[in-house]
Amino acid sequence: MLTKRRLGQGLEVSALGLGCMAMSSGYGPPADRTEMISLIRSAVERGVTFFDTAEAYGPFRNEELVGEALAPVRDRVVIATKFGFRIDARGLRLDGLDSRPAHVREVAEAALRRLRVDAIDLFYQHRVDPEVPIEDVAGAVKELIREGKVRHFGLSEASAQTVRRAHAVQPVTAVQSEYSLWWREPEAVLLPTLEELGIGFVPFSPLGAGFLTGKLDENTKFDSTDFRNVVPRFTPEARQANRAFVELLGRFAGGKGATPAQIALAWLLAQRPWIVPIPGTRRLERLDENLGAAAVVLTPAELREIGDAASKLAVTGARLPEGALKLTGR
Repeated sequence: MLTKRRLGQGLEVSALGLGCMAMSSGYGPPADRTEMISLIRSAVERGVTFFDTAEAYGPFRNEELVGEALAPVRDRVVIATKFGFRIDARGLRLDGLDSRPAHVREVAEAALRRLRVDAIDLFYQHRVDPEVPIEDVAGAVKELIREGKVRHFGLSEASAQTVRRAHAVQPVTAVQSEYSLWWREPEAVLLPTLEELGIGFVPFSPLGAGFLTGKLDENTKFDSTDFRNVVPRFTPEARQANRAFVELLGRFAGGKGATPAQIALAWLLAQRPWIVPIPGTRRLERLDENLGAAAVVLTPAELREIGDAASKLAVTGARLPEGALKLTGR
């Protein structure tokens, strides 16, 4: 069984969580619902207690899936979801953000129904809304916590300064941002800030949206609805140039009887005891592979060697399209 880790405010979760977005959106057409319910329940059987979703995934479809899958084991799991995008009544994601307190409450009420829960365990602001002071957002979540509708407050892709401001109003339990061997920006300012404040860190895309698994190359074709088609880091030329990261992981994997994905996750887990990656998958064999990373032990010397070698590699391509990048780091 997986060991447990503590995020901020004493929230205890499995050392690895399960990101559920890919089951419904982002990586091509939605996967078969029955199969995904089975996969989520298999994760619970294997000791996963931390599941990540959002209203924007689908939209709404993913929350409904996660809610149905976890209803029988509600008392054994922690479910995280998110607010902050403007979405119309038909479920179409519109251009823009909306973290007005009234909207935060509306999203919470709808998420409670879709997730089939009495309280949302962890409620993240999906992206920082420059039109709404973060103090007002934190205050809105504080009210929901006071009412028992939300248990913990989180932020996603927020700057260290914004985290400090929010934390002063309502203690933040976790910050979720991209972090992996090929995107290490959080190490400079964000991670030290979280350590100082006692806030947990939840890396999404810990496997570089699949690239660090070694299963993709410059010839891989993505479905027309796969978001990686518009990501600069995933052009065929960029994939070819970035193979050096996979080769680095492969060198260590061979000596450990592990896979590149397991080395990438084990490296992340070793960075701080309050880091909980949430790799996503649609396949049981990949779930088992990812969870196996928790048993991979990297020595201090190996960790330094991996980190130093990766820091000398130049990453080709931005991690997100320009429009999406503008929504991060505020």
